[in-house]
Amino acid sequence: AAGGMVLEVSEKVLVAITRRDNPQMVVGVFSQKFLALKDVRADNGDVWVALDRVRDPGNLGTVIRTVDAVGAKGVILVGDTTDPFSVETVRATMGSIFAVPVAKATTEAFLAWRGGFSGLVAGTHLKGAVDYRSVDFSRGPVLLMMGNEQQGLPETLAASCDRLLRIPQAGRADSLNLAVATGIMLFEIRRGALKLEPIADPQ
Repeated sequence: AAGGMVLEVSEKVLVAITRRDNPQMVVGVFSQKFLALKDVRADNGDVWVALDRVRDPGNLGTVIRTVDAVGAKGVILVGDTTDPFSVETVRATMGSIFAVPVAKATTEAFLAWRGGFSGLVAGTHLKGAVDYRSVDFSRGPVLLMMGNEQQGLPETLAASCDRLLRIPQAGRADSLNLAVATGIMLFEIRRGALKLEPIADPQ
């Protein structure tokens, strides 16, 4: 309907393109599109996510999907990151790659941009002394900064945060998966921004 080229191919071709033995019957080809960092605007109530050196395509795709689900505005990739348009990443977004703007920046460029960000910049960090549930996210835009899967936020980025937060854990695991931790933070930020009460336990 939009005038794109349509090609009919065999299942063998689809298997080769999708790298799956049981491919879906439709494959789309689209131009990759990044948002320029200078064009990232944050208005009151907006939420952006900055990911430092994310390496796992599944994690990145899941974060993009979660950003879409909570109604956040987009993702900023900082430093040397995995390709947001790789097969694995796109598959993990479940289509949200078309709805969520993605920007890329060096650490230096990101820090320069962060200097002009007028809202709250919050990051999760091992040194975080503040419980993420105790922060007021209802004033102005929010930038959530999440660190690398293995190393967390480097000191340069941690120092640029207004708040360093922690997600309390009761078990023996020493950390959470990046996508899971980002999801927990995003839903709490969205709840705080909308001033919603915690969902009551039906039991």
